[in-house]
Amino acid sequence: MIFREVEDSDLIARARRGSVDAYNLLVSRWEKRIYNYLLKLVANREDALDVCQETFLKAYQNLGKLDDPGRFAPWLFRIAHNQAFSLLRKPKTDAGEPPAFEPAAQGGRPFPMELTLAVTAALDRLTPDQREAVVLKIYQGFKFEELAEVLGCPVSTVKSRLYTALDLLKDILAPVKDTG
Repeated sequence: MIFREVEDSDLIARARRGSVDAYNLLVSRWEKRIYNYLLKLVANREDALDVCQETFLKAYQNLGKLDDPGRFAPWLFRIAHNQAFSLLRKPKTDAGEPPAFEPAAQGGRPFPMELTLAVTAALDRLTPDQREAVVLKIYQGFKFEELAEVLGCPVSTVKSRLYTALDLLKDILAPVKDTG
């Protein structure tokens, strides 16, 4: 098991005192998770990369406003959420490619391609709010209270979105399970 020599809260304290190296280490720890989250929300990889950079820049600029360093993850994901939805609200000038979806490998083995495609198609049939709740809970592992913080809504709304989405996914994916 890999453990962190320095905790995020220590890095945050050092970054607040002006250590760029400390902030760079924070970025390296979190950039993959933030990028994967954004990739599921925005239209393409380039947009996800741009929004990821904007997220970390905004986080750096506002690090002094983070009240509780122990809440860094939900705070960072909230910034990413806001940046992604700012991008999505902008008028589109051309038709982009469909959202990319890269599920994590389970036990070191990648998912079969058919299942990946089925899950991608099923997630695309959800509303953006439902899809985001699923991505944050299932793929990022957030607790309900953290989800509420990231999404800016009550826990009851988060649960409603998530359970509705999971029921829809179960119905959509049931034929895939029967054929596999």
